[in-house]
Amino acid sequence: MTMNPEKVKLGIAPIAWTNDDLPELGKENTFEQCVSEMALAGFTGSEVGNKYPNDPEVLKPKLDIRGIQICNAWFSTFFATRPQEETIEEFIKHRDFLHEMGAKVIGCSEQSYSIQGLDKPIFDEKPEFTEEEWAKVAAGYNKLAELAAEKGMKVSLHHHMGTGIQTPEETDKFMEMTNDDVYLLFDSGHMYYSEGTQESVEKLLTKCVDQIAHVHLKDVREEVVAEVKEDKLSFLEGVKMGVFTIPGDGAIDFDPIFKILEEADYEGWMVVEAEQDPAKANPFEYAVQTRGFIEEKTGL
Repeated sequence: MTMNPEKVKLGIAPIAWTNDDLPELGKENTFEQCVSEMALAGFTGSEVGNKYPNDPEVLKPKLDIRGIQICNAWFSTFFATRPQEETIEEFIKHRDFLHEMGAKVIGCSEQSYSIQGLDKPIFDEKPEFTEEEWAKVAAGYNKLAELAAEKGMKVSLHHHMGTGIQTPEETDKFMEMTNDDVYLLFDSGHMYYSEGTQESVEKLLTKCVDQIAHVHLKDVREEVVAEVKEDKLSFLEGVKMGVFTIPGDGAIDFDPIFKILEEADYEGWMVVEAEQDPAKANPFEYAVQTRGFIEEKTGL
């Protein structure tokens, strides 16, 4: 199978080098080392990590010299629990920074009641929104889509473990309640982690493929998921134990994922986002390994 390199670009997230949610993971890795190793491994795109300079005039030359482009950066929304204007004010700053960096997509996550950073069992205490909260979230994202369009950009929602939009049903509901200019950030690892089946990953991808603006490629170690469930562990405890890994190293079959994207003529970035403890999983070695895997599967 061959994907079109004019349409599909490959990036990797800095979270394998330094983890924003767990700063102790990879605290020894510098920004320069991270982006140099991304380039050396054969990636041309990156998302934004906490060690990245936040001034485009400083950041851009450091990336340009390495042939790396910023393609997205995480943004937290709080539409269910806070006044809409608070999120919007922050979003405009975030949008303008990403626009200056040349990104076309803004990946957002609705973080109201999220337990992803808390010491709570990720499967047992997942939040759920009321109908009133769903309406606020949908209205908020419709507004963000308009603001993104002002700069020729797209807003996408990242379905995520430990949030109110995690399961296929919740993701479907979000997509149905929002306008057509609100897109999905599809994450193979989060869907598999949530549902535990290959079928759930392929089903969501097939259903939403025309509305997907950005893709996160990550794999899942099933034996770690089982431990997280059994011991009622938190999301971050699971990460430290290695619940996520690079494509080709876990339980997910990526052949149908790449096939569905290719047949739908997907255009955009595919970003390897596989947060592990860099002391246990050398980020450069894993980046090289997964770059070879993706090339073998897609021709990219």
